[in-house]
Amino acid sequence: MNANFVSLRSLVDKWLAPTLAMPAHVTGVGRLLRDRVRYVRLEGRTSSGPLAIVFFRHVDGSWSVFPPAPELPTMRAGLLAK
Repeated sequence: MNANFVSLRSLVDKWLAPTLAMPAHVTGVGRLLRDRVRYVRLEGRTSSGPLAIVFFRHVDGSWSVFPPAPELPTMRAGLLAK
């Protein structure tokens, strides 16, 4: 497993710290149209008030509050060389 792997559950615990009194709720799931990146939107309450966060899934399977960088076209000279 990747050493930088971060599960969605650990991020929810870190950012929303859900409890029985203040649970977190999934309010949206889907994919971005641009590059089909999966996302999950969660809402919860913290001591400072309501909070909504969108988490994005990365290629390695980890989750982050930042979307992954888009894959850009690349050139490979090795494919053209004979």
